[in-house]
Amino acid sequence: MALLQISEPGQSLAPHQRRIAVGIDLGTTHSLVAAVRSGVAECLPDAQGRVLLPSVVRYMSASGRQIGYDAQAAQADDPENTIASAKRFMGRGLADIVEPSKLPYRFVQEASPPAGMLALHTVGGVKSPVEVSAEILATLRQRAEDSFNDDIFGAVITVPAYFDDAQRQATKDAAQLAGLNVLRLINEPTAAAIAYGLDNASEGIYAVFDLGGGTFDVSILQLARGVFEVMATGGDSALGGDDYDRALADWVLQKLALPLQSAHDKAVVLQAARRCKERLSASSNAADTVVFSAQLSSSAANLAVSLADFEAATAHLTARTVRVLRKTLRDAKLTNDEVQGVVLVGGSTRMPQIRRAVADFFGREPLTNLNPDEVVALGAAISAHQLAGHRSGQDDLLLLDVIPLSLGIETMGGLVERIVPRNQTIPTAMAQDFTTYQDGQTALALHVLQGERDLVADCRSLARFELRGIPPMAAGAARIRVTFTVDADGLLNVSAKEQRSGVQAQIDVKPSYGLSDAQIAQMLQSSFSTAQVDMQARALVEARVDADRMLLATQSALDADSELLQATERKAIEALMAVLRTTLASTDAATIETATKALANGTEAFAAQRMNHGIQRALAGKNVETL
Repeated sequence: MALLQISEPGQSLAPHQRRIAVGIDLGTTHSLVAAVRSGVAECLPDAQGRVLLPSVVRYMSASGRQIGYDAQAAQADDPENTIASAKRFMGRGLADIVEPSKLPYRFVQEASPPAGMLALHTVGGVKSPVEVSAEILATLRQRAEDSFNDDIFGAVITVPAYFDDAQRQATKDAAQLAGLNVLRLINEPTAAAIAYGLDNASEGIYAVFDLGGGTFDVSILQLARGVFEVMATGGDSALGGDDYDRALADWVLQKLALPLQSAHDKAVVLQAARRCKERLSASSNAADTVVFSAQLSSSAANLAVSLADFEAATAHLTARTVRVLRKTLRDAKLTNDEVQGVVLVGGSTRMPQIRRAVADFFGREPLTNLNPDEVVALGAAISAHQLAGHRSGQDDLLLLDVIPLSLGIETMGGLVERIVPRNQTIPTAMAQDFTTYQDGQTALALHVLQGERDLVADCRSLARFELRGIPPMAAGAARIRVTFTVDADGLLNVSAKEQRSGVQAQIDVKPSYGLSDAQIAQMLQSSFSTAQVDMQARALVEARVDADRMLLATQSALDADSELLQATERKAIEALMAVLRTTLASTDAATIETATKALANGTEAFAAQRMNHGIQRALAGKNVETL
């Protein structure tokens, strides 16, 4: 008799239906892969039992390459061909790189589409950050397949919360190159909260402080019965452990008055700074010292560095993390006391000054009972396990993530109309109606933007597309609905539809590269610091747009029905129009509004005459019975 495999509702799939899904933390310094086995999330080791994979790729020829520990060992000897911290270059252009002269790489700018994408010259050819990341992801995929002796169904890949649309798309492209089916992109702080919340059955409001090798994020989440709702997120995509290394290296070189001349020297100094930082981070005594030692081409760089020296050299970086904390709490409309706990994520949170700064800010010690290197991958594995169709009472969860920066379109006068506000829960679809500006307009150009400022010039362009085939109508008669759809991965689709005719167009926003490091870090700050200036600028632009529309409408009316006016009446209206045209050059919105109102008042009688005349023409030759 044949046997049937029976599963209770809510249990995992039957063995013959089992789909293996993994969580991948694609980190700046190290990467990991994790999976749920026997109901427990765990990081998968390599053949030597190591769960961490250094995010380093060395190209040796057109086909030869080393990945991970072997590549890391050759970093000082072959710095130009050994690519580390590629995550910091994802979705970036050459102009976006901070102090490229201090890095040992030969950067190039891609000329072919997508134009503006950053690439690196190696003996194996020109490599993009997407290709480098794909090598790392493929290695992790192979590790997972070896662990299970089976193919991988899909993966949840983590990204910094402050990754913009271009960086998220670049991560998806890298996964595709690596042969991975991306089940979902998930923000790193959210993944950490999943691992921590489920492991500790925690509920309430938690802050996740994620300082990795190349990026920094803060997320405020509310945990309640398997629901993980992100209340606010903030971050600095130009801040991480690499910056602490560079700051320490700069401090030592300044003390010793030594210049950096070659790619070899740059790589050696950064490696020495990292070793020094890691040894000092294991200490809690400010007086403890470690010898910074690096053999440069022309001389040796040796200097005793104390923990106090290191903290002083990097104090400005630590202060930046505190500023982000304060801003994110303000966005969440919370006080420090309302946060039940703070979860530390990322290897860089091992630095004593970071833990002390977090404790001082919240007035309580942060939670450190989970490995900060592994917690993100573990949370991603739990999410992947669920998305693959496996269910159990303890890992059913709902993620309510948010987008970090507002999305909108350009309107007349170079203004930005925000459609999806920052910290909006995703996935989401939000729409707004717009109309045409001129009579008979049959096409509409749409410019998609990202940022918090009111003027197009102060935001970042994401995409442009056109809606064509709009039936000719009077200005303002068309109803064009623009819909922004942001999926669970934070990727954007924009569509536009003219409601009466049904004509529509849409675009999947896939920019060649995204916001610069400085722009991402400063967008929210500038939106607050320049709020008053933006309000004044917006008011001026709106006043000018209203004045232009009033002049256009008045001129059209005069061209059509000027015979209804006496000569003196027409001259009076033309005089008011002349005054309004003159005031358009003014920078005072109130002056323009006053002149616009004067023209509106001066044409009221003319408008009434036109209406009466129109009614008379419509009724001419008709009687009551036919109406």
